[in-house]
Amino acid sequence: MKRFAGAICVDQGECVLFNDVQDGGPMWNGSGAREVRLAQAFKAAFIGDPVVTVGLTMWDVDHMTNSRIDILAENVTPYGFDLLFRTWGDTRIARVRANWLAIGPGWEDEDWAGL
Repeated sequence: MKRFAGAICVDQGECVLFNDVQDGGPMWNGSGAREVRLAQAFKAAFIGDPVVTVGLTMWDVDHMTNSRIDILAENVTPYGFDLLFRTWGDTRIARVRANWLAIGPGWEDEDWAGL
């Protein structure tokens, strides 16, 4: 469990991680271990590392292969994180869109007084 003192701040975002069916990219035409890493910046910095949850809002996958997916937040800092998507084996993924939610400690109005 992570405890926060003072102001609790929330940020959220959404991004298309890839669209490999259009350009014949590795998630669509490749096999074996593959990954896409995309840096995400928060709109404003937290004062400590937030907790980040990620999820899928869209994925387009070939129905003739197994659907293997791993999606997570890595390298979380007060300024942002890496959104990491992985697949493996014969999975063919055309495109993926993900969303994220960050909750963490932020500045209270009183913290800015006198600056």
